[in-house]
Amino acid sequence: MKKIIALLQKLQIVAGGIFLTIFLLSVVTQIFARYLGIAVTWTEDVSLYAFIWAVFMGASAMVYERRHFAFTSLSDSIKSRSKKLLISLCISLAMLIFGVLMLYYGVRISRQFWNYRWVTIGAFKRGPVWLCLPIAGATIGLYTVYHIVNDVGLFCKGST
Repeated sequence: MKKIIALLQKLQIVAGGIFLTIFLLSVVTQIFARYLGIAVTWTEDVSLYAFIWAVFMGASAMVYERRHFAFTSLSDSIKSRSKKLLISLCISLAMLIFGVLMLYYGVRISRQFWNYRWVTIGAFKRGPVWLCLPIAGATIGLYTVYHIVNDVGLFCKGST
């Protein structure tokens, strides 16, 4: 199971990197087009949507490595390993709730905007743009459940 989750996380990092590259290329294209006096209106939408995907893929991938945004001052001040594991479990439960809500509302928003069209490229729909929300929510939930199972295992080993 660990190999599958690690592979999924690596795929998310690659996807985030690809979208970040698309974002940067579209911004550079926009800069050169403005310098040359050429109207390239599609770059704004492409850069915005690529950045959204890059952020959500990168953020959810960081949950696997536990490099997400966190306040560590409480756990750093505690010496007991079992208390640190309990704090980690509480944080993981909060993140699991967040991931499940992100999955649920991400599906709803993707459905709602599925048939909306891009402003500058009318052939493209906005629905696929918002699929990053349920994908990120699902992977955050998966990574968090993996961490909870590991933490409970460590806690049980430490308490026996």
